[in-house]
Amino acid sequence: MSIDESTAAKVAKLARIKVEEKDLPALAQEFNAVLGFIEQLNEVDVEGVEPMVSVTPMRLKRREDVISDGDQQEEILKNAPDAREGFFAVPKVVE
Repeated sequence: MSIDESTAAKVAKLARIKVEEKDLPALAQEFNAVLGFIEQLNEVDVEGVEPMVSVTPMRLKRREDVISDGDQQEEILKNAPDAREGFFAVPKVVE
């Protein structure tokens, strides 16, 4: 697949990126380079390769799932710039 200048302009418009007319050939060339790399990746045999989260094998740390009632309202509201009647106070945004 090859990207021409008109397609590059359309992609830039969809991405809401302003691209000058003189820069379209370079953008199309970059798109073609990316697509060429993707085509190379499609040629790689990945049969039997397990998907992984990271390049190093690791397992996420687990913790006991303990239910608590929180009971930290006062501590949390101390961080609020404005708190009233046990709630965060925010400016009215709907009229």
